[in-house]
Parts: sequence; structure tokens; C-alpha cells
Amino acid sequence: MAEETAADDKAPEPKSGGNIVNWAILAVVSAACSFAVVFFMAPSVTAESPVCTVATNGTPQATPLATGDQEYVELEELLVTIGNEPATRFVKINTSIVTPKGNGDTIRKAEPMLADAFITYLRSVELSDFETAGFYPRMREQLGRRAELVLGGDVSKGVLITEFLLR
Repeated sequence: MAEETAADDKAPEPKSGGNIVNWAILAVVSAACSFAVVFFMAPSVTAESPVCTVATNGTPQATPLATGDQEYVELEELLVTIGNEPATRFVKINTSIVTPKGNGDTIRKAEPMLADAFITYLRSVELSDFETAGFYPRMREQLGRRAELVLGGDVSKGVLITEFLLR
């Protein structure tokens, strides 16, 4: 009788085949839920989306930046030391202001203020910034903003950098 009691106390061994089926069901359910989330939560494509088309006549349809009603006023050359060390590195820059025709005298009268605004900005720039290629479009944009602050948006239509030297 003792042997029968010991045999009855043993727990039944778990079946190993049931685990694989459970994992397969879990994988299928997870895949279905993932698909449903992506399918139903993704934004639908609207007809207002821009479409890239190829011109049929072969000529570019870009709007020209330089027009006949503009004037380019060249400013004096600026020489600015860079960094806090004794004048070992400097930037030499020539700029021109783009303006509608007839505003050249206004820009020439404001040239000391423009030079001050440009030099103040250039002195705040670190040497490492000048050594990265992506900095130059930002620099032109910053100079353009300062020109607009000094001259007004109706006079200044942008800044062109005509010469740039970093030593």
C-alpha cells in the first residue's frame, strides 16, 4: 500500500508539445494585432499631397532669383578676428545687399550700422563653426536677418557673400 500512495503523490509530467502550439498562437495573434494597428492608425493618402512631375518640354520652370528691378550694393570689406586668442585667426568677408532699385543711397547711409551688426555676429561665432561646411548657409541667413533689422524688410531683400577668407 505504501507503494501505491507514493505513486499517487507524484505530479503528472507536463506535455512539451503544448508549449509550441501556445507560442505559435501567440505569434499569429501578435502579427495580426501589429498589422491592424499599422493599417488602421496610418494616415490615409489625400489628393492634396504634392506630386513630383516631369516637365514635358524639357526646359526648367524655376523662378529666377536675379531680376531686372534689383540693385546690388557692395559694402566695404570686413576683417574680423576669430576666437579669444591673440589675433591669430581672422575672417575677411565682402558682402553685397540685394535691394529694389532706388534704395542704394539708403544702404550706403546705413553702412556703419550694417558693419556693426555683421561684425557683432561674426565675433560671436566659434572657430569650429567656420570649419563645418553646413555653417555657411546659416551665416548668410544670419547676415540677411541683421540687414533686415537695420534697413527694414522692404529695403533689404538678402545678403550675398562675394568673398570669404578664413585664415
